[in-house]
Amino acid sequence: MEQHTDGTGPRRIRIVLADDHAVVRSGLRLLLDAERGFEVVGEAGDVQGARRHVRAEEPDVLVLDLNMPGGSSLEAIPAIRAESPGTQIVVLTMQQEPAFARYALSAGAIGYVLKDAADDELVEAIRRAAEDESYLNPRLGARMAAGPTSGPRDDLSERELQVLRLIALGYTNAEIAKQLYLSVRTVETHRAHVQQKLGVSSRAELVGYALRRGLVQT
Repeated sequence: MEQHTDGTGPRRIRIVLADDHAVVRSGLRLLLDAERGFEVVGEAGDVQGARRHVRAEEPDVLVLDLNMPGGSSLEAIPAIRAESPGTQIVVLTMQQEPAFARYALSAGAIGYVLKDAADDELVEAIRRAAEDESYLNPRLGARMAAGPTSGPRDDLSERELQVLRLIALGYTNAEIAKQLYLSVRTVETHRAHVQQKLGVSSRAELVGYALRRGLVQT
């Protein structure tokens, strides 16, 4: 990947930060600006803002949180890669379930870092991404190597499958309601039925089922 230089020193890695918490972005900026050869060139608090900054700045690396307003970060990854092929994406998230990592990486992200990891893990992931090398949190990688478990029974209605797909893509109940022209309460009811039928209780388990069922594809 071609990196940028100001003509007076080593090449710089230009970075855009995307996280919906301003305090998190501030902390990340302090961390990365202190690293030799790093330059934070933009910040965004939602998915659409991240896409705008990437189009405008064409950074070497986008550090992307998975849970932000303005759409699905997971669903946006292929679009961002298409809009700016020279920008590599490093996901920085609290989501520790292998299903999220599998989807993010298959969608086009090159790195997956957990927010509870050490700062130097993110720095290493960014440096690797700038060299077109992948990075995966070691603990998560070990869990992914075990492979997915077999899926539960498949007796969901078409509407329940639609709701499940949007949940897996990161949409909130309110955003799902808007997309499907339903009330939020109806979406909540569908979600409860899905969880009951599948015998799961967490969003991560829902995402895992959706991936195995092929409801989210890249």
